[in-house]
Parts: sequence; C-alpha cells; structure tokens
Amino acid sequence: MITKSELRKLISNRKKEYSVDTKIEKSKAIFKQVRQLKEFQEAKKMLCYWSMPDEVPTHDFVIEISGNKEIYLPVVSGDDLLIRKFTGTDNMEEGVFATLFEPNHTENINIKDIDLVLVPGVAFDLSGRRMGRGKGYYDRLLADTNVYKLGICFDFQLVEYVPTDERDILMDKVIFG
Repeated sequence: MITKSELRKLISNRKKEYSVDTKIEKSKAIFKQVRQLKEFQEAKKMLCYWSMPDEVPTHDFVIEISGNKEIYLPVVSGDDLLIRKFTGTDNMEEGVFATLFEPNHTENINIKDIDLVLVPGVAFDLSGRRMGRGKGYYDRLLADTNVYKLGICFDFQLVEYVPTDERDILMDKVIFG
C-alpha cells in the first residue's frame, strides 16, 4: 500500500505534466459539475478557498458566485483555520504562506453556520477519503460538524485509495475534472 509521503510525491509529479491552461480548462469542468449539485444550489453560505498555484483555481469561481451567495474563506491562525467573509479582492492580504491570500478583516464565523464547504486536497478517492498537505487544518475545522463537504480536484489527483487515520475527515462527495 502507498504511504502518504509517496502519494504526495506522485501527485506532485503528475501536476507538473499539465500546463496552466489545461488546469484552467479542467477547473471549468469541475465548477460546471459543482453548479449542478443540489447542495450548491441550496447553499446560502459557502466556505470556499482562495487557491494556491498548485490547486484547482478558484479565484474566478469565488468572485462570480459571491454575487449570489455569502462566500467565506479560510484564514490560517496558528494550527487552526478561521472563517471570514469574502468581501472582494480589494479586501485580501497575503497570508501566513506567501502564496496564500486571505480576507483582511477580523470578524470570524463558526463552521456550523456554513451550508457547504469546498475542500482542496492533494489526493482524493471515490470513497471520500482525502489527503491534504499534512498540517490537518481542514480535518480539525471539519471535525464535529455536519456541514456538507465537497472535495474538488483534478482527475490526476483521484486515486484508487488514500491512506487515512482516525483524524482524517471524509468528504460527502468528490468532484473531479
């Protein structure tokens, strides 16, 4: 069985095989599927993420849907993720990680007030198992909540089996493109 470390390396190598344009095209297919979900259509408050360069690009999607839904983004604070409202790109600043941008105001909301979470990951499988970057941010945030968890990834991030442990939170659905 593959280890998490080996899987991270495998996915990292796969990502290098695809151009930025190809990833953008794949992301359009992903968000087309997201828009068709009942959970998306019914959600009023969504936790999305402002993508880093190696993730499914979310910037255009977040900006587009922020006109119809309340959109929130995660903010890294120590070992935890806080949830803050997206109020436009003018109200974003560089986060803890140089490639991460976050809302720059200080009002946080509780995960239990969110209807749907778009969750990034390094790898997913069709059983809803997810492997993140190894810090456990999303696993801690999503523990003890019934929010609908939607993993999104490129097709090359979908694998037969993701190794997990008792702290890893399962996704309700995984969409890939």
